[in-house]
Amino acid sequence: MMTSAASKRFLRPCTWVYAALIALTCVTWLIGRLQLSGLSTALLVLALALLKGHLIGDWFMGLRAVRGLWRWAIVIWLIVPGALITLAFVLSYGN
Repeated sequence: MMTSAASKRFLRPCTWVYAALIALTCVTWLIGRLQLSGLSTALLVLALALLKGHLIGDWFMGLRAVRGLWRWAIVIWLIVPGALITLAFVLSYGN
């Protein structure tokens, strides 16, 4: 039987992040399964993908504790393509 302190450490933060990644993936799958469409849905799926990329970079690539260039490289890698894809979606739905 675990003590109270041991049970609190049973699930590490990375386990919670992994569970969140699974949940976000299930939400994305459900959106596709329900065949939802539209600009807001497309932007929501993109935002979920960017959030998942950020969580993976921070927790599983170990960049949470890194400062400087490497930390910014991942952030820029997520922001630039995300912004360009968002712009493409917004412009294509405007036509």
